[in-house]
Amino acid sequence: MLVSRLTLIVIAACVWYGGGIALLFKGGSLVKDAYAIDSQSVWSYGAPLLGVIIGFVKARFIFNHACKKNIIRIRSLVNLRIWQCFRPGMLIFLAIIIPTGAWMSRAAAGNFGYLCSVAALDLSIATALLTSSLVFWKLKAFSGSAL
Repeated sequence: MLVSRLTLIVIAACVWYGGGIALLFKGGSLVKDAYAIDSQSVWSYGAPLLGVIIGFVKARFIFNHACKKNIIRIRSLVNLRIWQCFRPGMLIFLAIIIPTGAWMSRAAAGNFGYLCSVAALDLSIATALLTSSLVFWKLKAFSGSAL
């Protein structure tokens, strides 16, 4: 099934934003669980803060570049297919990392240190995804004239 460049950009953006929002809520829930176990620990507050700071660094050095590269790749495609919203390697990576993240969250249940670690990881990726999503707007990816 052939699709337009705009459709691929919108799908990529929905995955990008959806992942960021989902991880933000998941990380927040893990922080809440960790806080319930030990509200006096510095890690109840430090883990989320560390996650956000690391997320800004990831956005700057990794995610901004990946997002920009994907938009440029989509703009250069011919005979566009719906699965081309990301490269095949990225689709495989997502198929592996999503269940792994879900497993990590379940495994962290009741373990303060692991909850803080997984929360920091989730919040770092959420921050990186949401911050780097600005690339879609900077490159005017949704404008018909840029496609």
